[in-house]
Amino acid sequence: MITKTDLAKLNSQNPKIKYGLAKELLKIGSEKPELLYEHFDYWVELLSSDNNILKWTAIDIIGYLSAVDKDNRIDGLMSDLIKMLHGGVLITCNHAIFALGLISQNKPNFKEKIIKELIAVSHDNFETNECKNIAIGKVLEAIKPFVSDLKNNQSFMTFIENATKSERNSTKKKAEQLLKKIEK
Repeated sequence: MITKTDLAKLNSQNPKIKYGLAKELLKIGSEKPELLYEHFDYWVELLSSDNNILKWTAIDIIGYLSAVDKDNRIDGLMSDLIKMLHGGVLITCNHAIFALGLISQNKPNFKEKIIKELIAVSHDNFETNECKNIAIGKVLEAIKPFVSDLKNNQSFMTFIENATKSERNSTKKKAEQLLKKIEK
């Protein structure tokens, strides 16, 4: 069980303690998110942290919590997560992609909206084209579970087809693999 005393370690001046706990919390979130759910408000608070690593940890944990969100508390965070998705900051965007991908799997009522927002990343401005291509690759990973549901969605298919022309090889390969999966 995670206590408030444990969470206080995230304020430690010692990076080994602070980031060691953050890493441990991510592992707990992926395996037993119910152990972190009672601290939901704390994760929301961390979303606006000046410490990016703690903010990214909170984003990922919120994604994990969607599996156990019996009170639908994540519903109220959707606009914040979407703002982070489209903020043009690559690492924050990638964490938002990860969390939104999990939410779309765990909360089907948001699937259509999330997928629409995820594929809209291709229209966002990033520091470089390489950053945009990395984000598109992350989106391809996040939407993989929905390929069979969306093969008749034209904007979804256009997104994947455009990604096959990516200058980034790993993004291009991910897109080509998804197209093969669709064509089966």
